[in-house]
Amino acid sequence: MGFGRKYFEKKATKYLNTTNITKSMDKISTGTKIMDSLLEGGYEKDAITTIYGPAGSGKTNLLLLAAVETAQKGQKVVYIDTEGGFSITRLKQIAPSHDKILKNIIFFKPTTFQEQKKAFEKLKELANTKIGLIIVDTISMLYRLERHEEGIKEINRALGEQICSLTEIARKKNIPILIANQVYSPFESKEQVKIVGGDIMTYGSKCLIEIQTGTKGTRKAILRKHRSIAGEKEETFRIVQKGIEKI
Repeated sequence: MGFGRKYFEKKATKYLNTTNITKSMDKISTGTKIMDSLLEGGYEKDAITTIYGPAGSGKTNLLLLAAVETAQKGQKVVYIDTEGGFSITRLKQIAPSHDKILKNIIFFKPTTFQEQKKAFEKLKELANTKIGLIIVDTISMLYRLERHEEGIKEINRALGEQICSLTEIARKKNIPILIANQVYSPFESKEQVKIVGGDIMTYGSKCLIEIQTGTKGTRKAILRKHRSIAGEKEETFRIVQKGIEKI
């Protein structure tokens, strides 16, 4: 059993004891019919959803669509941008009423893994306000940089603690957590990709969506894991000026 699984199983009892497990698992719209169809309604409110794929695959576009959908309903969105990937220009293309949208987005821009940890700690205070969605883009950027300076065991434990902190917020406050994550190709199989963070991210996320890139700008969203949807599903799309469109 890997570190990630043991870590989350140890924490599970604590959160189940402090959470109303009979609470309905309602959802929020993803901001696009394509992803709403894939997820049979949208992102679950009391869970972490992780979208992972290579650079340029469209992860941030999906995050922006969800942010716009939530913010235009008058709810606050917390956007933790670790890569500087949030684009005002792209937001204007997706949402004509971008000024109103921006007023409902709270930004954090950590530049170190420790700053990322502090941002997550701050979330516990903000979670008492009218927060409709928390976005992390990406969870692994600063983690990967830190791994070159700190011991792997220590930095993995720190990542596990951050994911547990997000899980606690999601369950106690019924707030959806949407995370983008990077991938890598192991030496033994260059054709396959693995999620950065390994078991920590796999067990910490109740929903896993892989984004693959194809020819002529095509993208494929594959539902790899979901607690209430059996089997894998997929949708094919392309990125367009106003968001994404089905192929």
